[in-house]
Amino acid sequence: MLLYHGSYCAVDAPNLEKCAKYKDFGRGFYLTTDKTQAESFAKISLRKAKENGIVSESQKTGFVSTFRYNSSVDLKTKNYPEANSEWLHCIVAHRQKNAFQNIVKENFCYDIIGGKIANDATNLVIVTYMAGAYGVMGSNSADAFCISLLLPERLKDQYCFKTNLALQSLVFMESEAV
Repeated sequence: MLLYHGSYCAVDAPNLEKCAKYKDFGRGFYLTTDKTQAESFAKISLRKAKENGIVSESQKTGFVSTFRYNSSVDLKTKNYPEANSEWLHCIVAHRQKNAFQNIVKENFCYDIIGGKIANDATNLVIVTYMAGAYGVMGSNSADAFCISLLLPERLKDQYCFKTNLALQSLVFMESEAV
């Protein structure tokens, strides 16, 4: 299986120490099977890197790095195949301290977590959910309303490689400017 990673720089050797903590499935190296999604994220990453002074304003391209996933290594994986309440609670648990802490503890043992991507286009809906605007966070009605607004049938996939053992299952293929 080919997986793609979008960033402001080419990545041929992922390093978990450089990965942000408060992402959808926690700290890890994120990839997708959708190259278009990775290209979009590369552009967003480049814009944010410019805003934060990480790269020069003159840099015009981001990068999509391609990896082949070698599943021969025995890894503990968790998959959220649908954008449902379980998935939503996982996303919120990793984005908001002290929310759904049982999920963070349950997911700590996994090498790879996969599921739908909650990206910049869905961020406002999730932040509004976390603020309680749709009702009590974790209630059936708030969950259902939030998920309906996310248009789950349009969400792409993502995989979070959370451990060095998981990273060893990736073989770098190439990076291209986008």
